[in-house]
Amino acid sequence: MWNELAPIGRDRGTRGYRRYAWTEADRDCRAWFRAQAESRGLTYELDRNGNQWAWLGDPAAGDAVVTGSHLDSVPDGGAFDGPLGVVSSFAALDELRARGVEFTRPLAITNFGDEEGARFGLACVGSRLSAGQLTREKAYELRDADGITLPQAMEAAGHDPETIGPDPERLARIGAFVELHVEQGRALDLSGDRVGIASAIWPHGRWRYDFHGEANHAGTTRLVDRRDPMLAYAETVLAARREAELAGAVATFGKISVEPNGVNAIPSLVRGWLDARAADQVALDQVIDGIRKAAGEYADRHGIDLAVTRESFTPVVEFEHALRDELGRILGGKTPVLGTGAGHDAGILSAAVPTAMLFVRNPTGVSHSPAEYAAEDDCVAGVLALADVLEGLACR
Repeated sequence: MWNELAPIGRDRGTRGYRRYAWTEADRDCRAWFRAQAESRGLTYELDRNGNQWAWLGDPAAGDAVVTGSHLDSVPDGGAFDGPLGVVSSFAALDELRARGVEFTRPLAITNFGDEEGARFGLACVGSRLSAGQLTREKAYELRDADGITLPQAMEAAGHDPETIGPDPERLARIGAFVELHVEQGRALDLSGDRVGIASAIWPHGRWRYDFHGEANHAGTTRLVDRRDPMLAYAETVLAARREAELAGAVATFGKISVEPNGVNAIPSLVRGWLDARAADQVALDQVIDGIRKAAGEYADRHGIDLAVTRESFTPVVEFEHALRDELGRILGGKTPVLGTGAGHDAGILSAAVPTAMLFVRNPTGVSHSPAEYAAEDDCVAGVLALADVLEGLACR
C-alpha cells in the first residue's frame, strides 16, 4: 500500500508532496482509497463534504468504531503526515482479519478531505463542515492563490458543492474515533517508546496581518520619505519569536504576500500569516496580544496602516478521558501519554464524538517537510497497536 501511494503528488525537484484539495493529486489519492476499500469488500461512501468512508458492517447501525486520517499535504510536505494513519488503518483491518476476530460493532476507515488547508488557507475543512464548525456560507468564501473558490474547485473535481454542510446524522453513527498519526515532535524518541497516546491538542489559530504602506521607487525615494510596510512586518516577525519564547509557546510567520512584489519597488502591501500555538489559552492569549501590540507600535513608527484578522481558531482539545484511558488499558498500561501542538481531524470531531489518538515515533521530530520520517518497525508497531485498540473497542 505504501509503495502504491508514495508517487502520488510528489514533486520531482523538492521530493516533497503537493497533494492539495480538489486537484489531480487529490483525485488520485481518493482513487487509491476507494480501490483499497473495494479490494477488501468494504462498503464505500463519499459524504456530502467530500470525506471518504469504507465500512465493515452496517453503516446505519450506529455505535461504530472509526479510524483513519487524511491524504492531503502541506506544500512540499512529508510522506507520513496523514497517509500513515490511513495506510495503518487498512493494515490494522488486515491484521484483525488474520487474527480471525469477530466484530460486534461496525468499523469504518475514513479519509477526511482538505485537512492541511494548503490550498484554501483553512485547516480541517472536511471535518469542520461535517461537525458544523464551518458554515456553507463561509466555505463558499474560501479562495486559493489563483482566486478559485472552494465551490469552483469542488465542481471542477466532480463534487457538487451544493451538498456541503453539517452532517449530524453521519456523526451520530460514530461511537468512537481513533486517529493514528506520526508524531510531530521528538517526545517518543526521547522516551524510547514506539507508540504513544494523545492527551490533548494545544489551542492554536491563524491570524492574517495586513501592513499597508505606499509603493514607490526603490532607487530614488529617500529613506526618510518612505512608508515601507516590509519594515513593520520584519520587526513583527522578530516580535513573534520573542513573545513565543517568553510564554513557552510557538509562533511562526510562515507565509507572506507582497504587492507589487517588484525588486526595485517599495511595497504598498505586505500580508503575513501567523500560526501560533501554546499549551493553554492563557499562554496563547499572552503571545497573540504581545505580537499585536508590537506590530501596532512598529506600524505607527513607520507610518503604516495595520489590519489583523483571525482566520481560524481551535481551542484546547482534551481527548475524552474515558476513551483515552481505555486505549491505555488495551495497550497494557505502559504506553506514554503526551500532548501535541498540531491540529488534527480528531480534535475537530471531539466536540461531537468521543475521539482519541495514537502517535508513532518520529526519530528526528521533523514534519511538514520532505525529511519527515518514521522507521518501518515503528510503523508496524503502530499498526499492531491500532489493531489491538480496534479489537478491544469493536470486537468485545
